[in-house]
Amino acid sequence: MSVAAEEAAEEVAEEVAEEVAEEVAENAAENAAEELGFTRAMARVPGPVVVTTTVDDSGRRWGFTASSFVSLSLDPPLVTVSLDKKASTHPAFAVAGHFMVNVLAHDQSEIARRFATSGVDRFAAGDTEPLERGLPGIPRAVVRLACRMHEVVDGGDHSMLVGRVLDCVTSHEREALVYVDRGFVRPAAPEAARAH
Repeated sequence: MSVAAEEAAEEVAEEVAEEVAEEVAENAAENAAEELGFTRAMARVPGPVVVTTTVDDSGRRWGFTASSFVSLSLDPPLVTVSLDKKASTHPAFAVAGHFMVNVLAHDQSEIARRFATSGVDRFAAGDTEPLERGLPGIPRAVVRLACRMHEVVDGGDHSMLVGRVLDCVTSHEREALVYVDRGFVRPAAPEAARAH
């Protein structure tokens, strides 16, 4: 290959590399903007606040706060809770045989914050105790669902813990805690909701 041909080939390679780099940068910027928009949109969607707990084979208790919790099926009764794959609790829940979903009451935001905080003993305050199926439960929760792990489903950067509900305990005397716009709120009283 002549020197001129080599220089021409190098020039073409440089142009292609620059075009690829520009396209990659544009795609990254678009993805970041889309992710930010998606995050903002999801922050506007109200969700219940749950503390999900389990006990491993050695007897160690594990728990985390989630606002991504839904009923999945009535027959069989299934629920799903999403857990970040990078969470310190993920390995314990990924192999758990059972777990408990505690739907928090409007006055339990401190419990939600503690179970969302890394590097602390989430159970130190003593507001959990062995309840249904021996799982760590929050006695004053609005709803407690003791579940057998049905499946762990890959969901991108999260795992979806699908649980078959074995036991349900419900309190009709308290209102649920709701998370929306990156904050905790108390839902309107049923009478006020019916008036609108």
